[in-house]
Amino acid sequence: MADEDSRADASSTHPYTRLTPDLVIDAVESTGRLCDARILALNSYENRVYQVGLDEADPVIVKFYRPGRWNLEQIDEEHCFTRFLLDHEIPVVAPLDIDGAGQYSTVGSYAGFYFAVFPRQGGRAPEFDNLDHLHHLGQFIGRLHAVGTGFPFQHRPRLSFDQAVANVNYLLEQDFIPPDLDAAYRAITAEVLAAIEARRPDADGIECISLHGDCHSGNLLWRDERPHFVDFDDTLSGPAIQDLWMLISGDTDSRQRQLLEILEGYEMFRAFELSQLAMIEPLRAMRVLHFNSWLARRWDDPAFPLAFPWFNTPRYWSEYILELKELLSALQLPALRLPQV
Repeated sequence: MADEDSRADASSTHPYTRLTPDLVIDAVESTGRLCDARILALNSYENRVYQVGLDEADPVIVKFYRPGRWNLEQIDEEHCFTRFLLDHEIPVVAPLDIDGAGQYSTVGSYAGFYFAVFPRQGGRAPEFDNLDHLHHLGQFIGRLHAVGTGFPFQHRPRLSFDQAVANVNYLLEQDFIPPDLDAAYRAITAEVLAAIEARRPDADGIECISLHGDCHSGNLLWRDERPHFVDFDDTLSGPAIQDLWMLISGDTDSRQRQLLEILEGYEMFRAFELSQLAMIEPLRAMRVLHFNSWLARRWDDPAFPLAFPWFNTPRYWSEYILELKELLSALQLPALRLPQV
């Protein structure tokens, strides 16, 4: 398994250890906003996100991007995309101006960190077991995709099967897998990757559009009787189903009913290619592979061992192999279909 002492040493010098309350205040005040010293850390691991109080103004949300993950052009394109959507009356939370004009006007830079300032906009999680909510979410995502086709990405990544392969290999290359589980891990991941590749979501001929990219319940909030998206940090190009499959859950009958409501709402604004339903289980499997590689790649961040103490233990990897076997079984089932109505 990966050497714990070396990772502990790395965590002590991680860039986020420099992100003190004083640095957060100084960064926000570098934008011309006067802080009142009230700082609340919000639930975020990939980046660091704070609610910061301002003198004589509403609090703002400040996101400090993980150093080395995105370059300036990629962050700026994320911001331009959300502002483009907002300009077309898609309810999203877009960043505020920092320098007021010019290129990269919404991206701040302070003490080695890129950061952005957002208006505070709360809400509650949608009810995924509420078919009416799912219908509205389908409408919203259909509108987002219809508008988003007018903003093709130049710098953001594209959903890729190759990344799934890299995620599998990373755990081996960095010695995360215990020696006694190495053979089992290699065997099951080879089968999982082959099953994903048979229905790969980045195959030639599949329409690739600008997406939110990470439509889980934490990034969808219900406000003023309608949904809105937050956090476009994982925005990318890919098939439309990537923004839809995480909305469905349960047994086959439940998922079919949920999907029917979502697509009825979606197709009020944009046609959906039903062949993409075959990508749901491959995308689910790719997300699981990504999650474990993500935890491993971030293990030198001191926040991760505290938040995920169960990760990187022999028991964890043994249970992960069982999870991969379940994923393989799901990948071998027929693709989800819409119910007959």
